[in-house]
Amino acid sequence: MKQFRLVSFAQWLFLIIIILFLYAPLLPPTMKSFDGVGGAWVSYQALFSDEQLLKSLKSSGIASAAAALIAPFIALVAAQLLRKFRTPGVILGIILIPLFVPGVSMGVSTALFFKLLSISPSIASIIAVQTLWALPFAFLVIVTVMASFDQVYLEAAYMSGRGPVQAFLEVELPQIHHGITGAIIFSFIISFNETIRTSIVQGGNNTVQTYIWSHYQQIGLSPKLFALMTILIVITLLLIFILAFVDFKRAKR
Repeated sequence: MKQFRLVSFAQWLFLIIIILFLYAPLLPPTMKSFDGVGGAWVSYQALFSDEQLLKSLKSSGIASAAAALIAPFIALVAAQLLRKFRTPGVILGIILIPLFVPGVSMGVSTALFFKLLSISPSIASIIAVQTLWALPFAFLVIVTVMASFDQVYLEAAYMSGRGPVQAFLEVELPQIHHGITGAIIFSFIISFNETIRTSIVQGGNNTVQTYIWSHYQQIGLSPKLFALMTILIVITLLLIFILAFVDFKRAKR
């Protein structure tokens, strides 16, 4: 009994150390964001008067929302093909390739491809690279959820006269919709926080992350930059919490 308690204590201690290692680096930006002259919240107030930042935030919102819709849709179609294709490894490899290509290489290759097609850098090119980056993650989330779905229900729907589309909408979708929701949230987070690929194809359109990077390169760290980083960290953690809550509700049901 004492040995069991000792092992349990060691496991909890190890988990706490890992959590501290992961999240302790997020605290300094929050603390530094209150170092500005003129009051504790002056750095946060300055963000709302920065027109370049607000424009970057708009670009990030548009690109991330588009990627959060496009990537899960493609991932869902690919996941359906994975289940029916005789050689699923081919589809799996095609979808997961962006995970193994360095960000700079992917960004440069995409920029050259757009140049060959005479496509100028724009919000559309940002959406393209961010969707490409978010796609493998959305695909893995959806495939994982679909693996727990019993296809007997689909066969029963087919036997009762339902077509493939109707069977999917009426039988499968209600049971995997939480996975699609998770893929949407995950894709939004991945897209919103993407920097390297975006910086190569953005042209004159900054996103929030490339704004932070360029601000750091030109001016360096400042309380305003720390304030922006703190807000983004809080938003990201909030979205992750929502994702975990959705999964918890599903498991509870």
